[in-house]
Amino acid sequence: MTTMWRTCGWVLLGSALILALSLGVRHGFGLFLSPMSAQFGWGREVFAFAIALQNLIWGLAQPFTGALADRFGAAKVVLIGGVLYALGLVCMGLSDSALTLSLSAGLLIGIGLSGTSFSVILGVVGRAVPPEKRSMGMGIASAAGSFGQFAMLPGTLGLIGWLGWSAALLVLGLLVALIVPLVSMLKDKPLPVSGHEQTLSEALREACSHSGFWLLAFGFFVCGFQVVFIGVHLPAYLVDQHLPATVGTTVLALIGLFNIFGTYTAGWLGGRMSKPRLLTALYLLRAVVIVLFLWLPVTTTSAYLFGMAMGFLWLSTVPLTNGTVATLFGVRNLSMLGGIVFLFHQLGSFLGGWLGGVVYDRTGSYDLIWQVAILLSLLAAALNWPVRERPVARLQPRAHAA
Repeated sequence: MTTMWRTCGWVLLGSALILALSLGVRHGFGLFLSPMSAQFGWGREVFAFAIALQNLIWGLAQPFTGALADRFGAAKVVLIGGVLYALGLVCMGLSDSALTLSLSAGLLIGIGLSGTSFSVILGVVGRAVPPEKRSMGMGIASAAGSFGQFAMLPGTLGLIGWLGWSAALLVLGLLVALIVPLVSMLKDKPLPVSGHEQTLSEALREACSHSGFWLLAFGFFVCGFQVVFIGVHLPAYLVDQHLPATVGTTVLALIGLFNIFGTYTAGWLGGRMSKPRLLTALYLLRAVVIVLFLWLPVTTTSAYLFGMAMGFLWLSTVPLTNGTVATLFGVRNLSMLGGIVFLFHQLGSFLGGWLGGVVYDRTGSYDLIWQVAILLSLLAAALNWPVRERPVARLQPRAHAA
């Protein structure tokens, strides 16, 4: 651990700070649902669609930003992503219609996130950290993103209460702009060419012909569905259950806090146990946690316990999924291949965020979406179980170096 920190600490620190800012701000978007919807007379579907669109654009752009990072280095990609993210927050703060909200919160922030979040940043970490420490390094960077989620939520709520939702978004835009100077800490360069290197099309063909790649991708779809549904709609759901609005904020903060321990633990375990089997266990535990939350009376205590338990399982899937992709296919095209897997995560995110608003506006309840989330957990557990952590044939003669 000491050796890894001495050689890769600067890259890890920069990656961690960028993820903390990028994901910390994003984690608080659900706090804007009620004030914006109330001011403009929207149903919950309008805001939910904008956030769902954000996740869809994020996912669609991710393979392309990942491919650019793999070929030309991540610094330029993160720089452009940070600028677009900050601009999107400013425009979101000035939005006054469903269209402007979708263009800002959906399009601009979605593209910005694709350049400043997991696939690109963990690709940097994967190339910088020795193979035997790769899962741990990804866990550390992911845990930093979780800390940002924990730390930013109370600050975001305080800004909304102090300045109003519009000015709060302008302040958050200035904060995200700090990503620009942090780019200098990412000493990421494309791996040197040695002999025949895969072209992008060859890498895609190899991954697409591998069953494990698709099983990981479809399993990650479930993760996206669950975390965005909960992140966007849980505060409103708890208010519907006659709990104070501050409870929902506290629950999201607890998710971020316990996610720190969850992602670090997942990264540590991933270096010692089968990552696909750990993913199966995580999805099964998510199903159990959601069932217990819905079965027990909804109180402040049960909501807090739900936040703690779900937080531990929240983004623990990320270092395990990306680590498995790296083991299977190597790290040269990790940002692109991880971006494709992440696209499925974001397709799930789109449906989880949008359908939550649609179902609520149609039925006055989130019950159906909670039930779908439970069934999807069981499906994801079944999908990850047969994945085998074995490098593709191209890498097996030198698997120890990939």
